[in-house]
Amino acid sequence: MLKVSLFDQGPPPPCPAPFNMAAYVLSAGQKTPDKTALEILSLDGVERWTYGDLTAAIMGVAGGLQASGLSKGDRILLRIGNQIDFPILFLASIAGGFVPIPTSTQLTEPEVRTLISDLNPALVVFGKDVPCLNTLTCSVIGPEDLKDLRNHPAGVLDFGDPNRLAYLVTTSGTSGKPRAVMHAHRAIWARRMMWGGWYGLSADDRLMHAGAFNWTYTLGTGLMDPWAIGATALIPDVSVAPIDLPALINKGRATIFAAAPGIYRQILKANHLPAMPTLRHGLSAGEKLSPAVRSNWERSTGCNIHEALGMSEVSTFISSSPRQPSADGASGKPQHGRRVAVLSPETFAPVPIGQSGVLAVSRNDPGLMLGYYGADSMANMTDEWFVTGDIVAMDSDANVTYQGRADDMMNAGGYRVSPIEVETTLNTYPGIVESAAVSVEIKPDTFVIAAYYHSDIDLDQNTLAAFCAERLARYKCPRLFLRVTALPKGANNKLQRAALRKAFKVEE
Repeated sequence: MLKVSLFDQGPPPPCPAPFNMAAYVLSAGQKTPDKTALEILSLDGVERWTYGDLTAAIMGVAGGLQASGLSKGDRILLRIGNQIDFPILFLASIAGGFVPIPTSTQLTEPEVRTLISDLNPALVVFGKDVPCLNTLTCSVIGPEDLKDLRNHPAGVLDFGDPNRLAYLVTTSGTSGKPRAVMHAHRAIWARRMMWGGWYGLSADDRLMHAGAFNWTYTLGTGLMDPWAIGATALIPDVSVAPIDLPALINKGRATIFAAAPGIYRQILKANHLPAMPTLRHGLSAGEKLSPAVRSNWERSTGCNIHEALGMSEVSTFISSSPRQPSADGASGKPQHGRRVAVLSPETFAPVPIGQSGVLAVSRNDPGLMLGYYGADSMANMTDEWFVTGDIVAMDSDANVTYQGRADDMMNAGGYRVSPIEVETTLNTYPGIVESAAVSVEIKPDTFVIAAYYHSDIDLDQNTLAAFCAERLARYKCPRLFLRVTALPKGANNKLQRAALRKAFKVEE
């Protein structure tokens, strides 16, 4: 039984060296080349990929990239939608010694141009149905080029130090400007702690993830982790609506289903869910899973949902699992191999059991990022800890209960969004003096981004929505626009977003 909020049962096995993330992901499938690695499921069809075909395509693209004149370590920005080209390009880039940067296809042209300016990729890859940007200074290839690359002679795997840079993912920054998180090749090795600590995953499983290919939750949980253990990954076609997912679970004979809490909520809107006899349990991450959604799902399906907490900088490291279900109200426990603590925000020392504090993970965790691209130092770091900004409490059995954020970061459908990024955009609209973006609960367990704005006149809601849609990804756009005569400020003139959230609830 713990006395202070600190969990440490020893480190995980070290990552082998030399190492290549893509080679590791594909290694289990080499033993069963004819086994199905991936099924892309629609209501009226299935696209299947065996491990042999998947490996051949990835290594062909890796060879094509190596022969294209790119230099080792060059960055490749991926603008690819929900299609097989996305994981192929991602793993092929890493296999060949390049650094992929996956991006959401929801990003607007101004957001994409900012990323290109900040990250300076040597190549931008545009997939089917994703508009290609003109006047780019870097090289560009499109959908037809991708098909040709698959048929190129196989490339040479680039092995090296597991601590070297493998890929970048972008995340909202508290300063309002998105940051690029740098992950090492060893990050995939660290995910082995999730196999038992969250998934209950084996090579016999058929894991369905409800997200798009280019979401990092899907990329890790839905694709790379099943492939690394030799299981089968199932991804719904982009045409599939959430309410149809139970039918696809049965069609794909899924044993594990992974989704964000919002997807579970949408599925539960159906009047009657079909029996899903092959399904053992569900997985949830991206935002807090509400007790109501958990209990309704378990009552309707007879299957548990196992929740996980994490973030782009370190992936998931707190979770429940089939062998270790969560206590009431808790998200789970630290996975074995993790060193995790709940810290005082003043002293950064572990707080007594049961006391609220900020969640932190050891800076020696093998899944922790290398840092933020272009930053001189690691943000949110002490000598010992990476401090997440999530407020939690830990009990004597190491159960961790999520209580909110220490900052004003918002959650929109599993994406963390900086209010400053939204406000910076809105403040450029003619007539707006200043604005404040907050996440508000419009009905039980349903949150949206609301934008309060100070203006001398009422502004048209549809015009404001269109203005944001041209400049921000859809998940960052406010759903409500509320005019106020003044925004609440503290004694130091700091914006008090909490007061706006509270006022909204009172009005409702």
